[in-house]
Amino acid sequence: MRSPSSSTGRPGRPRSAAADAAILAATRDALVELGWSKLTMGDVSARAGVAKTTLYRRWAGKNELVVDAVAELFDSLELPDRGSLEADVEYVVLQFAELLRRPEARTALMAVVAESTRDDALRDRIRSAIVDRQKRLVVLGRERAQARGELPYEEDEAIACRTTDLIFDVIAGTVVHRALVSSEPVDALWVATFTSLLMHGLRGPAAA
Repeated sequence: MRSPSSSTGRPGRPRSAAADAAILAATRDALVELGWSKLTMGDVSARAGVAKTTLYRRWAGKNELVVDAVAELFDSLELPDRGSLEADVEYVVLQFAELLRRPEARTALMAVVAESTRDDALRDRIRSAIVDRQKRLVVLGRERAQARGELPYEEDEAIACRTTDLIFDVIAGTVVHRALVSSEPVDALWVATFTSLLMHGLRGPAAA
């Protein structure tokens, strides 16, 4: 498990990975049961079986704690090599949708996004702890596709970064909207149609 992004690096006893995992799991459980507004650090410490001082040594407050609890879920996403860019995209979209079906993921993600509309610092933390970290999947997928000859290489690093951002926004934004806003199924047929649109655009694949 990744160390939470709020680690201070203070001297003292080594942090316990088991304690971190228990705290983050307790945070997600509390969010599902209580919601953002009623969740407190005390609730989390009681559920995790740790002192509140232990929480505050790791996280400055509820915002940081909840974002790290969400980030841990997203860090579980993987992109095994499926042999083609299209297959890679379909796999990661289905995996992402499966994650969003979990009550703790749905509740936690919607809570932090809603709260971030009123909190610039929280929005920045979401970007660094969740969004920027998950762009690793886009970078990996593009590198594989370029190595296979499916995508051209981009010599300009700034353009490559903008392309990565756009791909991430299109995939993540579409799946989150479909699953959490529209509450429509993200099944194999929908994913195949979405992937085809992403790969070929509105004109569709060229005729053979």
